[in-house]
Formats: sequence, C-alpha cells, structure tokens
Amino acid sequence: MAHDLFEHQAPSNDYSAKDIEVLEGLEPVRRRPGMYIGGTDEAALHHLAAELLDNAMDEAVAGHATIIEMSLGTGNWLSVRDNGRGIPVDPHPKFKNKSALEVIFTTLHSGSKFSGKIYNTAGGLHGVGSSVVNALAEKLEVEVAVDRTLWVQSYVRGKPTTKLVNAGPIQNRRGTLVRFRPDPEIFGTLSFNPQLLYRLCRSKAYLFRGVRIRWWCEPSLLPVNSDVPTTGELHFPGGLADSLADELGASPALVTSVWAGEAPLPARAGKLEWACAWLDGGAPSLASYCNTIPTPQGGTHEAGFRTALLKALRGFGEQRGNKRVGAVTAEDVMGTLSAKLSLFIRDPQFQGQTKERLASPQAQKLTEAALRDRFEHFLAGDPVTADVLLAHVIERAEDRLRRREAKETPRKSATNRLRLPGKLADCTREARDDTEIFIVEGDSAGGSAKQARNRETQAILPLRGKILNVASASTEKLRQNQELRDLIEALGCGVGDRFRLDRLRYGRIIIMTDADVDGAHIASLLMTFFYRELPELIRNGHIYLAQPPLYRLTQGGRSIYAMDDADRERKLKSEFKSGTKVEVSRFKGLGEMPPAVLRDTTMAPSKRVLLRVVAAPDRNADTADRIESLMGRKPELRFRFIQDHAAKVSEIDV
Repeated sequence: MAHDLFEHQAPSNDYSAKDIEVLEGLEPVRRRPGMYIGGTDEAALHHLAAELLDNAMDEAVAGHATIIEMSLGTGNWLSVRDNGRGIPVDPHPKFKNKSALEVIFTTLHSGSKFSGKIYNTAGGLHGVGSSVVNALAEKLEVEVAVDRTLWVQSYVRGKPTTKLVNAGPIQNRRGTLVRFRPDPEIFGTLSFNPQLLYRLCRSKAYLFRGVRIRWWCEPSLLPVNSDVPTTGELHFPGGLADSLADELGASPALVTSVWAGEAPLPARAGKLEWACAWLDGGAPSLASYCNTIPTPQGGTHEAGFRTALLKALRGFGEQRGNKRVGAVTAEDVMGTLSAKLSLFIRDPQFQGQTKERLASPQAQKLTEAALRDRFEHFLAGDPVTADVLLAHVIERAEDRLRRREAKETPRKSATNRLRLPGKLADCTREARDDTEIFIVEGDSAGGSAKQARNRETQAILPLRGKILNVASASTEKLRQNQELRDLIEALGCGVGDRFRLDRLRYGRIIIMTDADVDGAHIASLLMTFFYRELPELIRNGHIYLAQPPLYRLTQGGRSIYAMDDADRERKLKSEFKSGTKVEVSRFKGLGEMPPAVLRDTTMAPSKRVLLRVVAAPDRNADTADRIESLMGRKPELRFRFIQDHAAKVSEIDV
C-alpha cells in the first residue's frame, strides 16, 4: 500500500550537515560560470570583454567619459580603459579594511548602479560584472587615475595578490584601466577573436554618438587578409543612422529616405533612438539595445516599437480613407524593415545575467508613446513616401490573407461532381485531355453555349457579368467573391500554396465573351485574374480566348461572318458583288446568337479560331507593369496611358 513507502527505516549516516557546502566570495562563479556568463564557450569568453566595455560605456553615457580604449595583446591579454571618473579607491564604509575598488572586484552584487544616484541609466545592473571577470581571470590588473594619483592592484583567479597601492602622482590621465587574461582552467585553449572584439567596439560606438572608441590589436594576432585594422578610432556622429546605412550598403530600398531620430522619455526616464529603412525585398532585421546592451531576443521595447509603427500607419491610412488598412498587422509593417532601436531607461529588468531579453513592463509604453507621435509626423510630412509605404504593407497584408485562405479553405475535389458549382454544365469525359471549359458572360450566353456545345468534351460555366478586378480589389473581397470561388472550384487545381497543376480538370480554359467593348473588358478582367492568381495556367498554355463574330453578312441563302468593323468592310468588298444588297446584322451578344451559329463560328474545334494567352518570359516586368498601370489601384496611371495614346485613336464607334 502507499503508506508502506513511508514506513520507518534505519537512518543513513551518509548525508549530514557536513555535506552542505557554503560557497563564499567568488567561488560560486568559478564553480558554475554558466550561471553568470552563459557557459564557457567563445560567446561566454567574449561576454567578459563586453562586461568591461559596458562599464566604460556607462561612464560615457553618464557624461563623464569621452574616450574608451580596447587593446588586445599577445598572451590573450585584453585591456579596457576609459577617461571617466575612476573607480572609487577610498575605504568602503562597510568593509573598513578594504577599498571600494577591492569590494567591487571581489564581492558579488556590489556596485554603484542600484540606487540610480550615480548613473541615471546603466548597463550594469546586478553588480556582478567586474567581479565575474575577476573570478574567471587567471590574472587581472586594475589601474585607477583619480585626483592626479595612480592606484594599482593585482588579482589571481579572483583573489587580490596585493593591497591597493598608491603608485605615485600622475599627470594628464584620469579614469580606469582593467587588464586581464582569461583563466585556461575555465576556458581551455580559447582565445579572444579580434574580429568579434572589433565588431563589439563598433556597435558600442554606433550606440552612443558622444564617445570615441580607440582600438589596438597586436598585428601578429590578425589573420592574413583580415578586414580588422591593427589600430583605429571609432566615432559615429550619426549614431544608429550611420550604423544602418553601413549595414545596408547598396541594398535596394522601397523608399529612399531613412527614418531616424532620437527622443527624450518623460520625467527624465531616459531617451530613445531609432533608425528605420524599408527595403524592396530581402529578409527583415531588427537590432535592439537597452542601455547599450544588445537584446537579441527582443523584449518589451521591441513590442512597443512594433505597436507604434502599426498604429501610426493605420491612422495615416484611415485619414486617407483607405479601408483596407484595417487588415494590416505588425508583421506586415515589419516584413521588409531593417531597423535599429536603442533605449536608455532607469532600472531596466532583463531576463538572466546575460541580458538577452528586456523584460521591463514600462519599456513598452515608453517606447510606443515616444515613437508613435514622431512616426505620425514623419508620414504626414512626406506623403509621397507614406503612400508608397502604405501600399506596400497593404499588399503584404493581402498576400498573407490570401495564403492563409488557400491553406485553411479545403478545395473541392477534382472528381467530386456533387460539390461543383451549381451553374457549371460539366462534360461527361473524365480524362482531362481534349476537354475544355468555356467561361461565358451571364446566364443568357450560358444557355446558348450549353445548347451549342459537345457534351462529351465541353463544359460551360456562366459568370455573372463583369467579375471582380483582382488587381485593385482587397484580399477580403477576393475571398468573398462567389464568382471567382465558383471558377476556382470548377477548375479543381486550387490557388496559392495549394495549387496543383495535375489536378486541373480541363485541358483548355476558354474565355468566351461578347465581341464588343464590354466583352473585351470582361476578358481583360479574367486574364488579369489568371495572371495574378493562377499564372501557372498561362505559363503552361491552358488559357485561350474565343473569337466570336460581331456581324453576320447575308445575301440570299449565303451567310458569312465578320469579327469587327474592319473585317466587315473588307468582306463586303471581297465576298459580295458591288452594288448588290447585303443584309448586315450585328449580334448584341452571345445570348442573342442562335446555338447553331455559335457552334459553327466559335465553339466547334474544326471551324473556330482560338487565341492562346501567353506571357513572354523575357517581358515579365513589362507585362506586370502594364497590368498594374491599366488594371491596378492607381487611376492616375490609366489617365496617363490615355493621354499618351489618345493621338493614335482615329475613330470611336459607339
């Protein structure tokens, strides 16, 4: 029974109070370095360099340092120096026999950044950075120049080997120098990578435009043909805008202007800096920082950034009267965005000592409030750029909805006749070869076509007048349009991600509309639909245009047919004797055409003429531009086309 598990047993003497260890000083860091720097690999090794650089950057951001130096020498020695105030060297009030400097380097959770009195914003928050570096260093040396006096102290594996020593007076120098070598007992044979260190310095210089970071590396440590210099100074007055421009290089931009700036946060809570560029293709990227600390896993400041951009762009679209902007999400706005975001706030909260994700709840509201208003001003001040950006994100939103619809909506089976559109008069042959479907305008034309067809190989699908213009309609309207849904069901091949050419139910898809201007318009709408939604059917030669006649010319018992006005005049002269009376009748539409005439002139394979719809591969860009101009959302493009070609029109037959 269960209580048997708890029956009295003789006590064991192999577990007692003597087995409880109490780790003191820096021993916890050496025993479990992963808790403090994430591991003992290359990334963890360079985290030590970042800790020291962050301390120097805190002095710069606070306005007390202007120059930081990082040097990498032989023997895996790394040094970081700043010209700030210098670590305090006076005795610590709680540890009378220790200086404040020694307390900082030998005691976990010690430092000056807890109260916020010394640093308004800082990257070091837990008071473990300097002590962790010291604990994991084989040797570490500290020099502090303060009040024209130089103080020095040395450590081995976290323990001081000397007291803090007054090394005498010094002129023209102030600040802190920390020089150390990582402990091989912890990191094995790993060495600092000059490229990673230089990149770290470069990113910090971008993040705070008021600092100059000087770099030096022993030449023998650089690989052959390395792009890392042995010496240099990193200073970027443009801040994040310079960083983004350097990173993007010649990447094609959707809009030419980079949106960048900085803003103070309310109640002296800090500041926000950003730089954004929307690209014409490519993968999106967002690099975020808090108090110069990289946050590769994002966090609350990134959430506020996304919300601000989305709300501002939606508001701009609503002011423009664009109802489709309601479908836009933050993912659509961020889809091709490359951006840098840097937040400075007091008392930030990170997840973990490695600080890869910001968790401060207030950061989201502060970022959103500071950014949204300024993005709205940017859009209002540059309406041309704003319109391009708005059209871009709406197109992304509609593409996303289209893909989701294609994924979520089960397509009708290619062989399940019971679930085909009700207006479809299907053919009886099962195999796709030699079968064809006629797409006709309206029930009247559908009735004539059904009587004229070959029931074995020819199917008829009547559509209700002019279908939706997919080049200018929203994705939501496309999803809800019953005519297009019926057409997709009838074809059986699906759309988007679910398109399968082998499921196409007919060998030929024939657009058969009236031989007048309205019919040509409907045919244009259908061809636009196929080009935009089912381009594979055009590429594989499945789309055709029927050529019904517009006129019947009759003399006696003889009738011939003319396709248009020019063909009518030509045949009147060539087919009939001059001076004789010829009866000319104009078909009002396919529905007014006798089924026998429709069959003999337009539908019978042995007598008809079909035009295959093709898109030349070497003119894809031209085709796409022409469709966008004539069928797209911008009426000004159509107006320009009319202006450019109006002189070529010699006569209009109404």
